[in-house]
Amino acid sequence: MLRRSAGPGGDGGRIPDLTLWSRPQPRSVWLTLTDLLLAVEIVSPGSEAMDEVVKRREYERAGIPRYWMVERDVAQTVTLYVLSTDKTYQVAAKMPLAWLLHTAPADHHLAR
Repeated sequence: MLRRSAGPGGDGGRIPDLTLWSRPQPRSVWLTLTDLLLAVEIVSPGSEAMDEVVKRREYERAGIPRYWMVERDVAQTVTLYVLSTDKTYQVAAKMPLAWLLHTAPADHHLAR
């Protein structure tokens, strides 16, 4: 679970469907975001607004460099968001999952 601020009253958490870290993380209930490079969410029916708006904004505010949202359409379209210098996500690309899986991680500039 990633630790994030839940506003007044305490800490909250978020569990992305997939994460990519710059180094192995300790076994812990709460993980800091320091080494997190990428959060991936697979959109479930009925959760489109949560994944596209709420989680995107939370990950953006947390400073996570990359956020990928995978839709469950025929092409399994992946939207790649990149944190810009003004600390907001910009759409870097939108492509079918099959294409994305045939590229190297270095093609996506995941290093901080």
